[in-house]
Amino acid sequence: MEAVTSPQQESNGPIIRGCQWLKSLPNKFCDKTTEIARRTKKLGQDDPRRIVHSLKVGLAITLVSLFYYFKPLYDGFGNSAMWAVLTVVVVLEFSVGATLGKGLNRMLATLVAAALGFGAHRLATLSGRKGEPILVATFVFIIAGITTFMRFFPKVKARYDYGMMIFLLTFCLVSVSGYRDDQVLEMAHERFSTILVGSCASLIVCICVCPVWIGEDLHKSVAANIAKLANFLQAFGDEYFKESEESNENNKSYLQGYRTVLTSKSSEETMVNFARWEPGHGPFGYRHPWKMYLKVGNLTRDCAYKVEALNSYLNSKIQAPAEIRGKIQVPCKRVSVECSLALKEMASTFRKMVLTRSAVMHIENSKKAAEELKSLLKTSLWEEADLLEMIPAASVASLLLEIIGCIEKISEAVNELGKAASFRKINATVLPEQQDSIQQDSNNTAIVPVPHCVIVVAE
Repeated sequence: MEAVTSPQQESNGPIIRGCQWLKSLPNKFCDKTTEIARRTKKLGQDDPRRIVHSLKVGLAITLVSLFYYFKPLYDGFGNSAMWAVLTVVVVLEFSVGATLGKGLNRMLATLVAAALGFGAHRLATLSGRKGEPILVATFVFIIAGITTFMRFFPKVKARYDYGMMIFLLTFCLVSVSGYRDDQVLEMAHERFSTILVGSCASLIVCICVCPVWIGEDLHKSVAANIAKLANFLQAFGDEYFKESEESNENNKSYLQGYRTVLTSKSSEETMVNFARWEPGHGPFGYRHPWKMYLKVGNLTRDCAYKVEALNSYLNSKIQAPAEIRGKIQVPCKRVSVECSLALKEMASTFRKMVLTRSAVMHIENSKKAAEELKSLLKTSLWEEADLLEMIPAASVASLLLEIIGCIEKISEAVNELGKAASFRKINATVLPEQQDSIQQDSNNTAIVPVPHCVIVVAE
C-alpha cells in the first residue's frame, strides 16, 4: 500500500532539497578547488616551459605598457600606444619560430598596407569630394578580393596567412578612415611605429629569456614517434604469442603508445612552418632541411597504420589456434624484434644527430627472418588447417613483412635527411653476431664492450 503524502510535505520538499544543497556547497567548492589545483600542478609539471612562457608574456606586456605610464613616451605615441600592447598579446607565442613568424608578418604587412592605404587615399582625393568615396570603395574592393583569394594558396596560407589578414585590416583602416580624417600619414606612421615596438619587444623577450625552439621540439617529436613504433614491435611478439593470460604492464603501455603517431600530421606541419622562421641555433644551422622532416614523419605514419592493423589482431574475436600460431612463432617474433631494434637504432642516432648505418644490420636480419617466414608459409603445414583459422595468422605474418619495407624506407629517409643536415658521420661495420648498440667516447670512437668483434670506424 502506497504512503500518502500531504500537500504540506510536498511543498516542503524543494525547501529541504535547497537547504541540503546549501549545506553541501562548501564541500563541493573545496573539492572543485582541489581538483583545479591538482590539474594546474600537473599542467606545470608536464612542461615547466609553460610557466616560464606565462611569465615572459607578463614581462613583455609590462615593458610595453611603459608607453602609457611615462608621459614623455605617451606624448610620442598618444592613444596609439595601445596598439603596442595589443601586438604583444597577439604576437608573443610559445616558441621562437611562431613569434618570429607572426612578428615579421605583422610588421611587413602593416608597413606595406599603410603605404598602399596612404597612396589610395591620395589618389582618391585627386578626383574631388564626389569621386573620392567611389575610388576608395573601388580600391578596397579590389585589394580585399585579391588578398582573400591569395590566402587560398597552400604555401601562402601556411606561412603568410596571418600577414595577409593584417595587411587587409590595415589597408582598410588607413584608406577608409582617411575619408573622414585628414591626418592619414600621421595615423599610418603611428600605427606602424607602435606595432614595430610591440613586435620587437615580443621578439627580444622570446629569444633572450629562456627561448623555446620549435625546431628542436620537432626533431625530438619525430625521433619519439619512431621510438614508439619500436616499443610496439618489441612488445607485440610476446603479447601475440603469449602462453598465459597474464599481461605485462609495460607491454600494455608500449602497445598503446603508437596511437599518437597516427594524429601527428597536423602538428608536424605546423612545427615545420614555424621552424623555418627560426635563425640558426645549436646544431640546427642556417637553411636546415626542415621540410625533409615531413617525409620522415609521413613514412613513420605509414608504418603506424600497418602497426594499427597488426594491433587489431591482438584483441580480435577471431583468433588462430595456438597450434597454428606456434608454427610461425619463431620467425614472426624474430622479425618483430629485429624491426624493433632497427627502429630504436634510428631513433637514437636521429635524436643525437649522428649519421650511421647501424640500423641496416637489423633490417638485414629481419629480411632473413622474413625469408624463413615466407618459406614456412609455402610448406604443407597449412594443408590440414581450416582456411578461416589460417587467415588471422597469415594476415599477421603478411603485415610483419610489409612493416619491414616501411622501416627500410624510413631508414633511407633518415639517412637522406642526415646528409642534408650534415649530421656527424660514424660508420661502423660489426660482425652479424654482434647485436649490441655501439657507444661513443669523448673522441667519437666506437666502443663495443663485447669481445670477438671487428669494428671499422671512419670519422
